[in-house]
Amino acid sequence: MTEHAVDAQAAAAQLKERLYAAITMISVVLGLAGSGQVGDLGAAATVLTASVGLWLAALVADQQAHRVTHGALARGRELRAMIFVSSPLLLSAVGPLTLIGVSTLGAMGLNTALLTAAGINIATLFAWGCYGGIRMGGGTAFALLAGAIDAAIGTAVAVVKASAGH
Repeated sequence: MTEHAVDAQAAAAQLKERLYAAITMISVVLGLAGSGQVGDLGAAATVLTASVGLWLAALVADQQAHRVTHGALARGRELRAMIFVSSPLLLSAVGPLTLIGVSTLGAMGLNTALLTAAGINIATLFAWGCYGGIRMGGGTAFALLAGAIDAAIGTAVAVVKASAGH
């Protein structure tokens, strides 16, 4: 496999994690907003815990898969690739934590901050869907449809997860 193919595979895997992280963060912030029983510190702790927990779970799963497949722990370049691919799981907390910080400063209510964070992540899903539609060469209408479908599916999954308490 060429170096370009390996880079493309890593980029695709990282994008998959980015989309998964966005959907997960939508469900976390919607769950927090829906509970109405959390303060700024509790919301920040929940967002951070969800992000770090998912990241660690991904690293453990990747390491386990590597051990089973290769008979050894991932080290060096392979471990760096795992960390690169899973990094969006950590980065998904940045937007919500920033908005929770804005809430703490009194510029907006916590519920507004959480719903805004969900909206930004939904917009992110839409944007990636549009970009994918453009990359497939389907034109503007196809790209917008792809973005709308990605945003709708991601939102639906997040709402189901949030309402189920996950």
